[in-house]
Amino acid sequence: MEGDPSFTGGLSWALRFLGDVAFRWVPGTVQVMTGTAPDPQMARPILVPITEPVSAMDVLNFLQTAAPPGAYDRLYANWGVFVAFSVLVSLLISAAIIYCLIRLMQIRHMERQRLLAAAHPVAARDVSKAQLRWNHILEQIASESHQDWRLAILEADIMLNELLDVQGYRGDTMADKMKTVERADFRTIDLAWEAHRVRNAIAHQGSLQELQEREARRVVGLYEQIFREFRFID
Repeated sequence: MEGDPSFTGGLSWALRFLGDVAFRWVPGTVQVMTGTAPDPQMARPILVPITEPVSAMDVLNFLQTAAPPGAYDRLYANWGVFVAFSVLVSLLISAAIIYCLIRLMQIRHMERQRLLAAAHPVAARDVSKAQLRWNHILEQIASESHQDWRLAILEADIMLNELLDVQGYRGDTMADKMKTVERADFRTIDLAWEAHRVRNAIAHQGSLQELQEREARRVVGLYEQIFREFRFID
C-alpha cells in the first residue's frame, strides 16, 4: 500500500490540505469574522461575521468561496484519504494523551508513597513493638559493656513476662505464672526457667554477679528460642 502512487499522492495532498486549513483558512476566517483582514479581497459577502447558526450548505459554500481554485474539488476527490489520515492522526494523539495520563498517575502514586514513607517511621510500619525491643536487646548483647549485657537479659525477661500474659497465664510473679504452664503447650518452659534464674541472680546481686560474654549470649539465646516458639519475634 505504501508503494501505491495514488495513496502516496493522496497522502501528500492531505498534508498540504491540513497545512492550508491550519495556516491559511482558519487565520483568514478569524480575520474576516473580526474585521481585521489585511486583504480587502477577502472581505466577500459570504465571509461576514457569524451571528446565527449555519447549515451544512453554508459550510460548503464557505469552502468553495474561501478555498483556493481547485482546492474544493481536490478535497471532494480525496475525501477518503483525508478521513483515513485524520483518523490515524487522532488515534496517535489519543494514544499519546492516554500514555501521558497513565504516567502522570503512576508518578503521583509514587510521590504519595514516598510522602507516606517519610511521614511514618519504621516503628509505625510492619515492625512490631516486640521486634523493635528485641532488636535493641541484640544491640546491647553485641556491645563490649558488661552493663549492657545485664540490661539485655533484664529486658528479655520483661518480654518473657509479657509473653506469659499474652498466653493467658496468671500469677503474682513470673514464677507463679510459669508454674501453671502445661509442657505440651509450652515446649521451651525449661529454657524459660533457666533464663529466669540467671535474671534473678543479676537482679539480686547486680554487679557482684559475674557475667561472662559467652554466658550472656547463651542466656539471650534461650530467650530467643522461647520467643520464636510463640512467634513473638520474627
